[in-house]
Amino acid sequence: MKRLVTLTLVLALMLMASVNVFAQGLLEDTVAEKPYRIAVLLKTLANPFWVDMQEGVLEEAERLGVEVDVFAVAQEGDAEEQLRLFENVIAREYDGIAFAPITPVNLIPVISKANDLGIPVVNLDERVPFNTLRDRGAYVYSFVTTNNVLVGEQAAEFVIQKLGPAGGKVAVIEGMAGNVSGDDRRDGFTNRIKQEPGFEVVASQPANWDRTQALNVATNILNRHPDLKAIYACNDTMALGALRAVENLGMDVIVVGTDGVPEAIEAVKEGRLAATIAQDPAMIGKVGLRLLVRALNIPQQVDVPSLVVAE
Repeated sequence: MKRLVTLTLVLALMLMASVNVFAQGLLEDTVAEKPYRIAVLLKTLANPFWVDMQEGVLEEAERLGVEVDVFAVAQEGDAEEQLRLFENVIAREYDGIAFAPITPVNLIPVISKANDLGIPVVNLDERVPFNTLRDRGAYVYSFVTTNNVLVGEQAAEFVIQKLGPAGGKVAVIEGMAGNVSGDDRRDGFTNRIKQEPGFEVVASQPANWDRTQALNVATNILNRHPDLKAIYACNDTMALGALRAVENLGMDVIVVGTDGVPEAIEAVKEGRLAATIAQDPAMIGKVGLRLLVRALNIPQQVDVPSLVVAE
């Protein structure tokens, strides 16, 4: 068992390293033409995922020679506070803004305002729908994220291989209702699981990215389905809550999380958490910042030479 866990971790790290090489090579020639002042708005710093993204942003800022201030709200679900925070950032006249919205639409009014003021904006992690932006006359320079449908599919593949041909009942603990990243993970997982005979998704409920809510949701699901075989949680915080529910009830249910935060990886090493689908939030932050600097480097006017044409 420990050998399998170690091999899985090694393969995950190898894959992440190859992705990092690609991402770094993509924009390694980016150089800030001025000491820009940039604001980065994250969902929260109460989750290690966002702390890692902050560290990636600050490391890249030092390399590029730009000034970066990172902002976040206390609670990951406080969309209104994040909107007010974005408005305050705009008032401080930063050269550019990168942001990870709490919901797909909560920041659209201030994105439009930043556009009107000529402030480049880059969308991180949670996608703001491009069609909705366009309908409001707004836009983002770029969007940087993980392929979250693939994340869910990878979790499903792990569960399928772990449980084998016998299959069984599985459940999903979703993120916040309407969040594109969480919905994509859920859909990637359930669509892949449903392709396998013998597997059945018996419950899929949100826990708002929260450990305590996930503990309660998982406890209720386990009580209703005592023959449950696996739980997939759309982030590690919720996975650790679900794991606690399984351990409290003394049940043999595998739990799979998402993000690869240190506590989850430690739980995998201990043989308690079956797996976590690791992302690279630091690289998301780095690439987002590079793209924002690239947008700021674009000159507002480019003069093309004129020619005198005469006989």
